Amino acid sequence: MVAFRRQVGYKPGIMIHRISLTERAAWLAELRATLALGWPLVLATLAQNALMTSDVILMGWMGSEALAAGALGTNLYFAFLIFGIGLVNATSPIIAEELGRKRHSVREVRRTVRQGLWACVTVAIPIWIVAWNGEAILLAIGQEPRLAHNAGQYMRALQWSLLPFLFFLVLRSFLAALERPGWALFIGLLAIPVNFGAAYVLMVGSFGLPALGLIGVGLGTVLSSTFMFLGLALVIVLDPKLRRYHIFGRFWRSDWPRYRTLWRIGVPIGLTLMFEVTIFNAAAMLMGRLGASELAAHAVALQIASFCFSVPLGIGQAVTVRVGRAYGAQDAPGVTRAGWTSFALGTGFMVITASLMMFAPHLLLGAFLDLSDPKNALVVDLARSFLVVAAIFQLVDGAQAVGAGMLRGLQDTRVPMIYAALGYWGIGLPLGIILAFNTPLRGIGIWIGLASGLAVVAGLMLWRWLRRDRLGLVTAVPQDVQEAFAS
Repeated sequence: MVAFRRQVGYKPGIMIHRISLTERAAWLAELRATLALGWPLVLATLAQNALMTSDVILMGWMGSEALAAGALGTNLYFAFLIFGIGLVNATSPIIAEELGRKRHSVREVRRTVRQGLWACVTVAIPIWIVAWNGEAILLAIGQEPRLAHNAGQYMRALQWSLLPFLFFLVLRSFLAALERPGWALFIGLLAIPVNFGAAYVLMVGSFGLPALGLIGVGLGTVLSSTFMFLGLALVIVLDPKLRRYHIFGRFWRSDWPRYRTLWRIGVPIGLTLMFEVTIFNAAAMLMGRLGASELAAHAVALQIASFCFSVPLGIGQAVTVRVGRAYGAQDAPGVTRAGWTSFALGTGFMVITASLMMFAPHLLLGAFLDLSDPKNALVVDLARSFLVVAAIFQLVDGAQAVGAGMLRGLQDTRVPMIYAALGYWGIGLPLGIILAFNTPLRGIGIWIGLASGLAVVAGLMLWRWLRRDRLGLVTAVPQDVQEAFAS
């Protein structure tokens, strides 16, 4: 062996140096790939927020009563919409795994997209039934009859945006898994003026159309969602590199094993998102019981936190694809690089935003409130105190968002769903109630509860990721996935 090493010129120091250079190059390549995929997804998330913001602006132009009714309808509708979003987002890790296993896969990708579209139709039907009865639901939970009526009428228009929007998300997941998110971003940005213009025309009754008020705003969202779906579908049909997948070919052909796989992975994602969204809805209701100033300060602080959250949320979508591709290729080191690269990016960004909240809150609050107006003094003081807790909140919120994306890339969604239920509703909400109503902390107590729940979820997600090899998450392919491929 010694003679052989001399013949080939073996030198341990040089060999170690070469390995380190190769490893460094692999990490840098992963960083570039994650950034290239992540920034369009981050901007796409911001574009979706802009669509909702434009609707809120239009409702505000109609007056406080219309704004209140619209907010009621939107919150109830979104609580169910978020489940559909989580369900269809399961197409992304499945397609990514398929492409990692077989780089030029076409048939399997087409079948997964098709079953994703089928799942959209399946989940839309019960949500439509719920939304159609929105007024009755709002009355049952004690809302004022006039507001409930107006909110119910708004929901009956808004609900028809559900199916085209979910279709759009499936196609966007398809492009994200191919690491070509640019078209989805472009069309999402175009949808902002389309939504605003259509909603405004229908709301006020321009060009000879009747003034529909809140119903017009809802119909504007239907038109913009349809625009996004049809626009992205047209791109996929016309682009030579995308056309070869024949995404819409044989649409009515079933693939039940793959359909069941999508629901197995997607339902826990949808429930996880529901647990998170509804905990913030509950926090707003608790703030309302403390007082109008606390609720206003909470709304401002939460809006700032939500805007910053768009970055780790987009990175979380990117890491699902990157981890999924390495998972499909059974590349354990690649899984490690993909996960930790995105985790560092997501938490690193949140360190910056947390620092701003902690040391320069006036810069953030000034965008929402007139800091020089004495009437706003109490709200400003409360919001500033909330942002101190939100600084810690930012770090753990970013960690749990990226951590969930890392595990979804391994198609591990059921246990993270349990973590979310435990952290948000088992720990975060009860702790927030105790601190808010049984101590002098009041609103700060609710934020401490939220941050604590998120910290528990983030810690559990990270712990599971660290144990992924021992749990067999990296190398084990679920039986139903094998059946779907075999079909």
